[in-house]
Parts: sequence; C-alpha cells; structure tokens
Amino acid sequence: MSYTALYRKWRPDTFRDVKGQEHIVKTLTNQIETDRIGHAYLFCGTRGTGKTTVAKILAKAVNCEHPSEGNPCGECAVCRAIANGSSLNVIEIDAASNNGVDNIRQIREEVSYRPTEGRYKVYIIDEVHMLSIGAFNALLKTLEEPPEYVIFILVTTEAHKIPVTIMSRCQRYDFKRISAEVITDRLRELVTAENIAVEDKALRYIARMADGALRDALSMLDQCAAFYMGSELKYENVLEVLGAVDTEVFSRMLRIVINGDVTALIKELDNLLLSGRDLSQFVSDFTWYMRNLLMLKTSPEAEEMIDMSGENLKRLKEEAFMIDEDVIMRYIRILSELTQSIKFTGQKRVQVEVALIKLTKPQMEPDMASVNERLRRLEELVKEKEDLIALNAVRPEVPVGAVTQMTVSAPPASKSIRQPIKALTEDLRLVAENWRGIIGQSENVYENFLKSVRITVEGEKLVLVTESKFVHDFLSTDKALDALKGVIENTIGKTVEVDVRLLESGTSFEDAFTDVEEYVKMNISIED
Repeated sequence: MSYTALYRKWRPDTFRDVKGQEHIVKTLTNQIETDRIGHAYLFCGTRGTGKTTVAKILAKAVNCEHPSEGNPCGECAVCRAIANGSSLNVIEIDAASNNGVDNIRQIREEVSYRPTEGRYKVYIIDEVHMLSIGAFNALLKTLEEPPEYVIFILVTTEAHKIPVTIMSRCQRYDFKRISAEVITDRLRELVTAENIAVEDKALRYIARMADGALRDALSMLDQCAAFYMGSELKYENVLEVLGAVDTEVFSRMLRIVINGDVTALIKELDNLLLSGRDLSQFVSDFTWYMRNLLMLKTSPEAEEMIDMSGENLKRLKEEAFMIDEDVIMRYIRILSELTQSIKFTGQKRVQVEVALIKLTKPQMEPDMASVNERLRRLEELVKEKEDLIALNAVRPEVPVGAVTQMTVSAPPASKSIRQPIKALTEDLRLVAENWRGIIGQSENVYENFLKSVRITVEGEKLVLVTESKFVHDFLSTDKALDALKGVIENTIGKTVEVDVRLLESGTSFEDAFTDVEEYVKMNISIED
C-alpha cells in the first residue's frame, strides 16, 4: 500500500477534530442541530487553516443519516460515500482550472436534479476568486434563488477579490491562523500515534514556522521525519532539513551589528551559507527575532508571547538593555524591505549583505531613525573620550600603608545625604577612581548594564545602585557579580565585596546615597 502524507491521513472527519476554529465549528453545528442550514457559505482564510476540510465535514453532516450533536456519524452509507469520493451529491470544483462561464452554466443545469441520496446536493467551489467576471455573473442568479436541496460552499484565500454581489448572498466565515500552541499540541498527538520520536523543541519550531497553517506544519514534520527515519528527530535536525538558523546565531549577529563590526558580520553570513542555510528563511527568522526583542522592550507580559528557551530568553533580555526601541524598529523595517526585494532578485546574497551593512551603518540612510542612531553613537563616543580624559587626570596618590581614615568637606546644601561616608578604604578609593575604566574592561553586555548604575560604599563593600529592577536582578546574579569582581581585581590588584541595591520608588539617588565617584574628586585630607 502506498504511503499517505500526514496531512491527508490525519485530516479531520468530524467537527470535533477541527483545531483552532472553534467559533466556526460552534456556529455550524448549531445550525445543523436546529435545522437552520444556509444555502450559500463563503469560507475565507489563509492556506492550511481548514477551509476545505470544514466544507467536506459540513457536506457530510447535512446528509448524514445519524448525525450526533451536529457531527456526521462517519458510519452510514452516505458518510462513507462522501469520504471515499464516490458520492454524486458532493461535487468539488477547482475554480482555478474551471473558471469560465460554461463551467458555471453546467452547474446551473445540474442543480435542477434532486440528490439521489441524502437531503442536499453540495457544491464546494475551491479558490472561487479565480472565476471570471462572466462566471461570477452566471453564478449570481443561482445563488440568489437556489433550489431548497442545494448548498454552495465557496472557498477562497483572497476574499477581497469576491464581488460584493456574490458576498452579500453568502454566510461569510473567516478562518483565523491557528496559534503555535494549538499546532504544537496537535503535532504531539500525531507523533505519538505514529510512533515518531521527536524532541519537543523541534515540534515547537515547526509549529512557529508553519505561520498559522496546520497543514504546512504536518508537511514539514513529514519531510523532517522522512529524512531522519529511525532516529529521534531533534531541533538541530529540523534546522538542517528546513535550511533554518539557530536562535543563538541571531543573538551573535545582533551583537555584532550593535558593535558595528561589518567584517565579522559578513564572516558570520559566510558561515551560514557554507552550512547550507536558506537566505530567505534566514531573513524571515531574523525579522522574527527582532520582533521578539521589540516585544520584550515594550510589553510587561512579553515573556508569555515569546516561544524561546530560558537560555535564549536570558540572552534576549541582555540585548533588550543594549538597544533602543527606535533602533529595533529601523532594523525591522530594513529586514522587512529585504524580505520583499529578495523574492524578485537573482542576487540574494548581495541583497542580504547590503541590508546587513545598513544595519551597522545608519549613515547610509537619511531617515530620522537612522539620524537618531547616528547621534546616539556619536554621544557614546564623546562620553567615552571624556571618561578617558578623566581617568588619566592627575590625582593625589595615597601611599600604601597610609591611614585609611579620610574626611571631606561638606557637600552642597542642595543635597540631602542620608548615608554619609565616614571612612573610605584604599581599595574602594581605587575602585572609585578607576570606575569608568572598570566599566570599559567589562564584557559588552555587562558594560552596558554597569553604565546605568551609580556607585556608593557601605563599610568595606562597594554598592551598585539602580532604579531598574531588571538591571538589579541581572547584576545580582552570581555570574554577573563574579565577572565584575574579576575585572576589579585585574584593575586594582585587590578583591572587593560588591552588593547591588534597588533605589526605592520616589527616592532620588542623592537623597539616599553618597556618590563615591564625586566623593573622591573632592579635596581629601589624610588624618594621621
């Protein structure tokens, strides 16, 4: 027996098996149960969302000898005939190849004959938007005054091409894209039934790649499972078969873009091409990665909307702090334009390379978002220059072994300091003097976080103060604290204890703490 594709083998036979279209299923089953069946239906929606499947189930349900709760029984002679395609009462027409006036005239002649079995003669016209204007006009009269035993189900992916005169005579049902969660759950059911070993992460990726089309998800699963027959289908296998790219690569490329390293970015693209990745899929997935980044920046509930592992989500959070919303919007715009242009060019690689260079070089574009990014980068360069000058400025040296008790003249009266510094150890003074240099020596992600904090001291402990809970939680991790302590030790040759504090809402830093950087810049006298 020949192999049957998964999407055909597992096509729903009843309304109960239809996934993701509950609003439509409920309405149709209610109509069947109450015998309020319409004479013309228009099913609209993107590919693979169940339009034709629901049309066939409806055709069975209205003719079934023993319907149950609006569902066909699947056992009676009528249900079996419709299922195997031998029924003369259900006529499927492909309007893409039968779109002329003569084809519709033939239908008009046939509807005059009553069904040979069952209650209704059902015409399912697929891709109905492909009918010619003349064919639509010929169909109009029949739709307006059909025999009581005839039902028309018009199916289309492009509802805007249907004439208003046709649409006004039909009950319209819009099939929505199926969520990735629903598709993933359905795939789990099927791989269990088929005894296919698949990593759950692989199923989730296939579900997202399907973009709301369950049929596409089943086709991709079929393709991947066939390639790795007899072994567990893993996430990496799916990426290889579909020519897709791992999320970690997008993270690495985004950080290269932020650093403005064109050479490293093109090398990364070369590696993708050498590994056989598809450029169109890469652009699509990179755009989606930027979407997730924007969601994380703008929505408090973003984590619930992002299908990503904990490790990848952690990296995404780091990157969210490294980049502004308007910059992400510019990246998305460039990649979206690339998605369109790459479809119509034979030089895909060149187009992708140009777009990636645009991401790193805002001066290539005249729009305001690019100008703002250029200004931001210029401000960062100026500040780095100022910090370098301040770092190299001549300051009074305190000899090793000197008494560490120091006093300072009172700060300006405008500041109300609740926690004055009464003593500053030599180690902490060195940290304060070299703080900007310590930031500069930190890894890229830590550098961006440390730039946003202010420092004070508490006894012999360095205290980082921030207004952001996100920054507080990140810098409070053992990994972040160990990284900072390591940089400090490399800079001053000593180890210091570090703590992170979250500034209370409504409280300014100046009211609660003493800025130790400003402290060491004041006139300091050493007390013997």
